[in-house]
Amino acid sequence: MKAVVLRQITKAEEIRPEEVPMPKVRPGWVLIQVKAFGLNHSEQILRLEEIEEDYIQKPVIPGIECAGVVEDPSDSAFSKGDTVVALMGGMGRSYNGSYAQYVLVPADHVFQAQTELGWKELGALPETYYTAWGSLFECLQLKAEDHLLIRGATCALGYAAIQIAKALGCKVTATTHRVEKLELLKEADEALPDSGSLAGKLGGVTKVLELVGPKTLRDTLSNAQRGTIVCHTGILGGLYALDGFDPIKEIPNGVYLTGFFSNTPTQSDITNILDFIKKHKISPCIGREYSFLEIGKAVMDMEDGKINGKIVVSV
Repeated sequence: MKAVVLRQITKAEEIRPEEVPMPKVRPGWVLIQVKAFGLNHSEQILRLEEIEEDYIQKPVIPGIECAGVVEDPSDSAFSKGDTVVALMGGMGRSYNGSYAQYVLVPADHVFQAQTELGWKELGALPETYYTAWGSLFECLQLKAEDHLLIRGATCALGYAAIQIAKALGCKVTATTHRVEKLELLKEADEALPDSGSLAGKLGGVTKVLELVGPKTLRDTLSNAQRGTIVCHTGILGGLYALDGFDPIKEIPNGVYLTGFFSNTPTQSDITNILDFIKKHKISPCIGREYSFLEIGKAVMDMEDGKINGKIVVSV
C-alpha cells in the first residue's frame, strides 16, 4: 500500500507517499480502508519536533484520525464494510496512523459512523468536532444562555466550536490575531482583533475556549469575570507550557480553569456529535480537499496557513 512515513524531522516539501507493507491484522485491532482524513496541527508538531522523542516509534506513519470502512474486523464486534471513524489513542505516534491507504487501529478507538455525510465531510469531523464537543460540553458545560468567547478562532477547531455553540443558541465572540481574517468569523455574533490583551473586552462572557494556549492563557484568566470557566484546549501560539505558573495567584478568585485532552473518545461521543450535526444541519467547514497523491501540497498549504477551514485528504 501507499503511505507517508516519517523517520526524522521532515519538511513539508519532503512529504510524499511511498510503498510500504500492508498492516498485519491481529486480535484486538481493526484494519480500516482509509477513505478520507483531516490534517491537524498535532501532526505538524510531530513532523517538525516530536519525531525526535524516544517515545515515538520510528519509523512511523503519521495521522491521528480517519474515516473509512472496515476491511478486516479481526475479533472485534465490527463487520467488514462498516462505515467507521478512528482517532487518537496513540494513533500516528505509538502506532502507525492514517496517512495511508490502510490503517490498523485498536478496536476501542474505532467507532461506528451512522451518517449520510459523504467521505469528504466525514473525514473532516473526527478529531476537530470531537475536540470542540468535549471542550464545550464536558469542560465548559456550555448552555444556550452562555456567552462564549473563542480565542484563536480562525482554525478548523474554532470554526467547529462556533457552529456548535451557535446551533445550541449561545452568543459567540471570536478573536483572531490576523485582522485580515476577521471576515472569516462571520458566523460568530462578534469578531474581535486580538492584540494579545483582552483587557476590557470580556464583558458578559461566561465561558472561554482558549485555543492560542499558554501564550495568552495568563491574559485570558486575568481578564475573566467572576464565575467564568476557561477551557485550555489549543496551543496555536506555539508555547506548550507555562513556566512558573502559580495557580493560587494567577487564577482569579471565582474563575475556573480546565483543559480538554482529546485522547479518550467513546462511541457515545461520536454518535452524539453525528446526531447533533444532522439535527442542526451543520456542514463541516472544509477549506480544501486534496487527493492522497497531493498530500505534500496539502501539508505545505497547511503549514503556510493558506487554507481557511479543515484540510481533508481523500484516499
